Amino acid sequence: QVQLVQAGGDSVQAGGSLRLSCKSSEYTYNPKCMTWFRQAPGKQREGVAQIYTDTNITFYAASVRGRFTISQDNAKNTLYLQMNNLKPEDTAVYYCAADACVFTASLQRYWGQGTQVTVSS
Repeated sequence: QVQLVQAGGDSVQAGGSLRLSCKSSEYTYNPKCMTWFRQAPGKQREGVAQIYTDTNITFYAASVRGRFTISQDNAKNTLYLQMNNLKPEDTAVYYCAADACVFTASLQRYWGQGTQVTVSS
């Protein structure tokens, strides 16, 4: 059973930065894609960033493009989400997920435990 363990959530002011991490427990697990999702109170879970693990091709939701960067460190078996110029509307619980290459939560196979990001104005 693959476990994805997240770290890095916090409370910051608007304009600030945070980096989230997501470490896989299984070094032999090679998902096709890794995706960051977020869920704000009362809203559906939405995909915000995705990376193809073999090519490093990335995709972003329009709401975060230019501010967020998804990356991976294969040696550490860890996925990252660098979030810059954070806005109050970025406030949500953030989740990493594997391994479908779509921004569809129901198709993902494994999930991290979630981490809270709160951005104050």
